[in-house]
Amino acid sequence: MTADLPAPRGPLSEALLDVLRGPAGTPAAAEALAAAPAADDPFGDDLHLALHLCYELHYQGLTGVDGGWEWDPALLGLRAAMERTFLAELRDGTPGKDVDDVLDALLIEHLDARGASHHLRDKGEMWQMREYLAHRSIYQLKESDPQAFAVPRLTGAPKAALAAVQYDEFGGGRADRMHARLFADLMEETDLDPSYGAYVNVVPAPMLAITNMMSLFALHRALRGAILGHFAVLEITSSPGSERMCRALRRLGVAERGVRFYAEHVEADAVHEQVLRRDVIGGLLDAEPELAPDVALGAEATVLLEERLDDHLLGCWDASRTSLLRPL
Repeated sequence: MTADLPAPRGPLSEALLDVLRGPAGTPAAAEALAAAPAADDPFGDDLHLALHLCYELHYQGLTGVDGGWEWDPALLGLRAAMERTFLAELRDGTPGKDVDDVLDALLIEHLDARGASHHLRDKGEMWQMREYLAHRSIYQLKESDPQAFAVPRLTGAPKAALAAVQYDEFGGGRADRMHARLFADLMEETDLDPSYGAYVNVVPAPMLAITNMMSLFALHRALRGAILGHFAVLEITSSPGSERMCRALRRLGVAERGVRFYAEHVEADAVHEQVLRRDVIGGLLDAEPELAPDVALGAEATVLLEERLDDHLLGCWDASRTSLLRPL
């Protein structure tokens, strides 16, 4: 189960939280959800907290919330409306390039590149590292869970290849080597709470939007190409970014137990990148070439949202202020 329910961030999330505290399936709850106000910002905190709460019902659940909400028709109707708003914004914000062009561009590291991992490697302070890890914990403590929904949506060689990648993500059968467990170890080494969902109440929309995008793509079979395009970007950018994070953590004096999470990704994701591009995406598009625009959407949307998160983090840190809703 996740941590206690977070505070609302607007009228939509407030209405949703009020309903989730009661039983699922009642006429009064259905009426309240039907009357819930629309969020006015497709990338804003109100919509993305509400979407996060809906999606968490498909993962570890929400503390004190009736499990029957997971498939409640009224809640699914509200979620669908939020998803339409979010997906339309993602489509509008991505140019629709050829998928190979999108992925090939990510293989080139520009000398003037500036992102959160570059900042942390070169001059980041421990308070900034801890904030970064709090942001990332929203996904990393359930690493590869969203992508696992894609496995039953594939067949043949792409399915087998994706399952092989997932096997590594989940520790090769060893619970202590699961990537989510390694990230929890890192949180402990940096004096953070490793409990699932511990920082949802302070992580703002730029990070919630990234995990919500994963769930949006993963939970809809029609978007199976998009979740694979997203996963390919994740793996392509992981190795160089993880190498920078290893250097940052060691510079800040974090014990090797904490560094293991990123050290594991430097080598493993270099292999995963090739498997995803050649065997998973290549095999999918050989069988269903019409899904190429969706694969490109998943890749481009991931780049878009990661750049928005970097802009948020660096903008806050350059101004010497917290990137969270409240300081740790």
